[in-house]
This record gives sequence, C-alpha cells and structure tokens, in this order.
Amino acid sequence: MEIRAMTIEDYEGVYALWMSIKNFAIRSLDDSREGVERFLRRNPGTSVVAVEDGKIVGSILCGHDGRRGCLYHVCVHEDYRMRGIGKGMVVFCMEKLEKEQISKVSLIAFTANDIGNAFWKEIGWTKREDLNYYDFVLNRKNIVKFNQ
Repeated sequence: MEIRAMTIEDYEGVYALWMSIKNFAIRSLDDSREGVERFLRRNPGTSVVAVEDGKIVGSILCGHDGRRGCLYHVCVHEDYRMRGIGKGMVVFCMEKLEKEQISKVSLIAFTANDIGNAFWKEIGWTKREDLNYYDFVLNRKNIVKFNQ
C-alpha cells in the first residue's frame, strides 16, 4: 500500500471512491474535476491518496489559508478500513502542513457520521464544544448531494 500526494490525475479514482461511500456528500462545483484542480493548485502537495493494487482506496483533500490547515473529504473505502490507512493519510497531511509552518488543523465531521467521529476520537483529535460553525452559500448552483 502506498500513501502519496494527490495529483489531478488521481481525480477519477478519488471520485469513484467518493461515490462508493454511503452518505458521503459532494458539491457539484467544488468537487468537480475543475474544483479539485483549483484546490490542488492552491495547496500543492498537501492532499493525499492511498493506493493499493493500482486502486485508490483512501483520500484527503488538505489545504491551508496560511494560518490554519483544514482536512476535507477524509475517506477510506469500506473494504480497507481498520488497517491504519486513515491514520497514515492524516499523518502525511499534518507533516506537510507542519513544513509550511501551520500549527493548527481542523475538520468538519457530520454528527451522524458515527464511524468518522469514532476515528477522530481514537486518534486523539478534540471535538470542539465551545463554538458554532456557520455557513453561507455563495453559489446556489453548487448543489450538495449525499450518496445513498
């Protein structure tokens, strides 16, 4: 199994992974090939994929704004979970962010994502109870779709 930086050439495999995960949410614009390519250009070398037998089995979009890092779409294919792949990818991202002098990383996990929330707790991340998360849609064409 290989954990390496994601490139835009990985997009089709990453998209297929996203589509394989139940209740995974994607946005029509942000998660399109063009949207991901824009993200990767802005954050070169920080996003990651896990590859086994030529297949992408895990991925994280990782970037920062110069002050705080953020992880997006953290996922491992159901058949490959509980093997350390998720933790390995998170460590990869954190090491890349540290090299860019980023000292804090955050992420959003849906409250109904029991598997994901258990994962973050298990690897030592802290759930914030002291803040509210606010969102504003700038482009109504950027539709969110949840996999069934």
